[in-house]
Amino acid sequence: MRLPDTVRMRRVALAAPRDDLRAALVTVAVAGTVQLDRPAENPAAPGPAGALLRRLHTNPTEPALTAEPPDLAELERSDRADLVAGEAQVEEYAEIAVRHGEVAALTGWSPEPDLPALSERLAGHGAALVPLPTPRGVDPPTLLRSGGEVRGAFSSLVSTYGTVPYPDIDPTPLAGVAYVLMFGMMFGDAGHGLLLLVAAVLLRAGLPRRSHTLRQAWPFVGAAGLAAIVFGALYGEFFGPTGVLPVLWVAPLDDPVRLLTAAVAVGAVLLAAAYGVAVVNRWREGGPRLAMYASSGVAGLAVFLGLGAVAGGLYLRSGLLAGAGGVVAAAGLFLAAVGFHAEAGGGASGAVQAGVELFDTVIRLGSNLFSFARLAAFGLTHAALGWLVWSGTTGLLGSGWLAAVAGVAVFVAGNVLAFALEALVAGIQALRLEFYELFSRIFTGEGEPFRPWHLPLEEET
Repeated sequence: MRLPDTVRMRRVALAAPRDDLRAALVTVAVAGTVQLDRPAENPAAPGPAGALLRRLHTNPTEPALTAEPPDLAELERSDRADLVAGEAQVEEYAEIAVRHGEVAALTGWSPEPDLPALSERLAGHGAALVPLPTPRGVDPPTLLRSGGEVRGAFSSLVSTYGTVPYPDIDPTPLAGVAYVLMFGMMFGDAGHGLLLLVAAVLLRAGLPRRSHTLRQAWPFVGAAGLAAIVFGALYGEFFGPTGVLPVLWVAPLDDPVRLLTAAVAVGAVLLAAAYGVAVVNRWREGGPRLAMYASSGVAGLAVFLGLGAVAGGLYLRSGLLAGAGGVVAAAGLFLAAVGFHAEAGGGASGAVQAGVELFDTVIRLGSNLFSFARLAAFGLTHAALGWLVWSGTTGLLGSGWLAAVAGVAVFVAGNVLAFALEALVAGIQALRLEFYELFSRIFTGEGEPFRPWHLPLEEET
């Protein structure tokens, strides 16, 4: 079963008459919807176009193709290295095609929704795309559906970490929510959040005009700004403790323990969500057995929830809750031990390795959970910088006009410094928590991105 955000891939064979193989390859290249297999061994000797490209000592970044076989001598005279490079790619694929009688064939991958349109185009050349069974033990390349500007902006969180394996869930929604939540908790200042919101509006409007990449980040910046505004309102921070906003929840410097507790609680919720996604991924990767016994599957989730229940029971002085948590944690440890023992190959050495792995699992759980304490630590740092700037400002005001000017300068310069420094630190720390604490559970491996062969067709004049 595929999720709506993941494109179903099909293993296909491109079959064409030998005399029409080039035309079929050109059709495939122009469509840009097939990832053809390349030989694993050293490439064969180059064809005429490949040899010419080597003599030209160039490698164009934008190769192109002509509908009909080109005159290579004419391309050389007209300095059309782009067309030479495109023809060289066609020669490479034609060289590795499997030939049987009058038919030549290559294999590859293609998104299932694109097969009918491409098959119709190939039929004009007597060629066809033949669906094949997926090879056992081989995962297709991954192609995620486009989800618009917002999803595209947040998908960079996942793609920076790696390619989502084909069987797995795309965790972009969870990653986006988690990142924005953590950033806002560390960067909680409504004034600074408004600046980020303004920056997002400018990016959406295409400013600065030099960078298209920056414009694509406007949903990311805007969401981070909104989160900073929300937490700034909760903390009563507006360019520091200026008194513009009342404290709706907690002033970080007045009650750091409460903020620390909340940070760990947020971490527990995010880890539970990551485990939930991981259980589904393990099921899709290896079925119910892997989902049950993997340390990032049901076994790990049971240990995590069980230990959480034990801690909650001790805090609330509830023996029943603590006891139930202990039973769940013990069951999770047993399942994980069985999985580790089987993975190690069984026997006495496998039992020893399983014990080490169990100990490491429990230690990692604790360290991962308390890593989220940095949400409070950096939130306190941001608040302390804001307090320092505001204290310096108020200390200068009321002592004459020169001191007032200096106070304004301190306020502006201090906030600029705090904004730049804390935005960088909060952004990096949120990314670090995303990668090491959440994604390390969600993913156990990396997929192969879908890279279709695509070359433009030179328009005839």
